[in-house]
Amino acid sequence: MKRLMRSFGFAFKGLGYAAQTQPNFRFHLVAGSIALILGFLFQLSTAEWLWLMASIAIVLIAELLNTSIETLTDLVSPTYNEKAGHVKDVAAGAVVVAALFALITGIIIFLPKIILALERYAA
Repeated sequence: MKRLMRSFGFAFKGLGYAAQTQPNFRFHLVAGSIALILGFLFQLSTAEWLWLMASIAIVLIAELLNTSIETLTDLVSPTYNEKAGHVKDVAAGAVVVAALFALITGIIIFLPKIILALERYAA
C-alpha cells in the first residue's frame, strides 16, 4: 500500500510540474474547466458528458506526454539536433490533433445549445 501511495505522489508531482511550467497545459486546464461549467449550465446528456470528458482527458494526456517527450529530448540532446527537433515537433503535433478533436467535439455539443439559448433570449 505504501508503494502505491508513493506512485500516486509521483504522479501528482508530475501534474504539478506540468501545471507550473507549461503555459499550454494551463491553457487547456482553463479551457476544460470552462467546458465543464458550460456542461453544467446546459445540462448535458450522459453521452455528451462522456464525449466532453473524453475530449478533455485526451488533450491533457497529450499535453503531459508532449511535456515528458520534450523534457527527455532536452536531456539527451542539450544542443540543437535536427532529429531531436523532429521528435519534439511530432509530439507537439499530437497535441494539435487532440485539441482539434476536442474543439470539434465541443462545437458539436455546444453550438446547437448556444443557438437555441440565443433564440429563446431574442424571443
